[in-house]
Amino acid sequence: MFKQLRNRFLLLNLVIISFMMLVAFAAIYTITYWDVRADIGAELHKTADFYNRGATGPRERGPGKPLPPDDGAAPRDDPNGQPPRARLLTFAIETNEAWERQAVASIFSMDETLYDEALQAARAEGAANGQIRLDGYDWAYEIHAIPAGYRIVFLDVTARQEILTNLVYTFLAVGSLMLVAIFFISRFFANRSIAPVKEAFEKQQQFIADASHELKTPLAVIHTNADVLLENEDDTIRNQAKWVRVIQAETERMSRLTEDLLYLTRMEDAREEVMYAPFSVSDATESVILTMEAVVFERRLALEYDIEPGLAALGSSEQFKQVVMILLDNAIKYSSPQGTIRIKLKRHHHEIVLTVANTGEGIAPEHLERIFDRFYRTDRSRSRALGGYGLGLAIAKAIVEQHKGKIYAKSIVKDTTTFTVRLPQAG
Repeated sequence: MFKQLRNRFLLLNLVIISFMMLVAFAAIYTITYWDVRADIGAELHKTADFYNRGATGPRERGPGKPLPPDDGAAPRDDPNGQPPRARLLTFAIETNEAWERQAVASIFSMDETLYDEALQAARAEGAANGQIRLDGYDWAYEIHAIPAGYRIVFLDVTARQEILTNLVYTFLAVGSLMLVAIFFISRFFANRSIAPVKEAFEKQQQFIADASHELKTPLAVIHTNADVLLENEDDTIRNQAKWVRVIQAETERMSRLTEDLLYLTRMEDAREEVMYAPFSVSDATESVILTMEAVVFERRLALEYDIEPGLAALGSSEQFKQVVMILLDNAIKYSSPQGTIRIKLKRHHHEIVLTVANTGEGIAPEHLERIFDRFYRTDRSRSRALGGYGLGLAIAKAIVEQHKGKIYAKSIVKDTTTFTVRLPQAG
C-alpha cells in the first residue's frame, strides 16, 4: 500500500514538474524565436532597402551579370558602400514578369546554380517573404515589385536558425537531466515523508491488535462465568457469588483499560487542554510518595527519597502526580524482593529533574526504545500477572511531552532501572 502511495506521489510530482518545465521552456523558446524572427526581419528589410536604393536599375542585364548601382552612390546610412552587417551572405535576384532571372547583385561570389535554385524555391513558396533551405543553409527572402518585374532579396540566416535548433536540443538535454535528478530527489523525500505515516499506521494496526487482545481476555472470562451462572439458574446468588465477583473484577479491568485508552487518545490528539499554571513540583511529588509509602513497606521494599523544596513548573499538578504515580507503581511492581526504590527531585540549570530508580531484573537494551509504546511489555506473562496493560508509561510520556518535557529510561540488567523526567522550570 505504501509503495503504491509513494509511486503515485512520484508520478504526480514528475507530471507537475514536467508540465511546469515544458511551459517554462516553451515560453523561453517562443520569446527567443520571435526575437530571432524580428531580428531577421529587420536585417532583411535593411538589406532589401540597400539593394532597392543602391541598385534602382541594372545597366547590364542577363543571367549571372552583376547588378551595379545606377550612380555608384551608396545608401545614405552606409558611407562604406556595404549593406548592413556585410559579414552576412546576401544577394538579390532581379527577374522579369515571367520570373526569368535577368540580373544578380551580390557582395560575394557564389555558384550560379544557387541563384536559380533560390529563385525557384522563393517562387514556389508563393509568399512575399519567407524562409527557404538550400544545400544545408537557411535563407530568408523578401520579394519587391519593380517596373520590369521583381527583385528578390536573400539573406543567410543559418546561424540564427542554428541558435533555435541548439536551444531545443539544450532544453531536451537539460530537461532530461533535471527529470532524472528530480526523480531521485523526489523518491528520497517521498520515502522520508511516507516513513512517519507508515510508522503511525503500523503503530495503529499494532494498537488495534493489542487492544483487541487485551479486551478479548476479560470478555472471555465474563462470558465463561456468565455461562456458569446460567447453568445454575435455580441456585442462590450467595452460592454463585464467586462467579459474580469474577465478572465484576473483569468488568472493572475493562473499564480501567477503556478509560486509559480514551485518556491517552485525548492526550495525544491534544483535545484535552492543559491549564498551564505554576504548581509546586516538590509538593506534588511528596504527596504521591506519602500515598504510596504504605504500599512500598507492605512489599518489604526500602524507599529512599531526596526532594528539593520550592521547585515549580507550569502545567497541571494532577497530571504530574499521575506521572509520579505511574513511575513509582512501576518501580514497586518490578523491584526485586527486599529491593530499594530511590526517588530524587533536583534543579539542574533551568530544568527540574525527577529520577525514579529501582533495583531488579532491569530492562534489556533492545527494549528500552519501545517501553513507552502502547501495550509494549518486556515480559507479557509477568506484566499481566501484575495487572499491567502496558499503557502506564505511554500515558506518562504523553503527559510529560504535553508539559514540554522529556522522559527516558536507563537500565543495567540484573541491577538498576532508572526513569528520568525533565521539565522546564517555571519563570
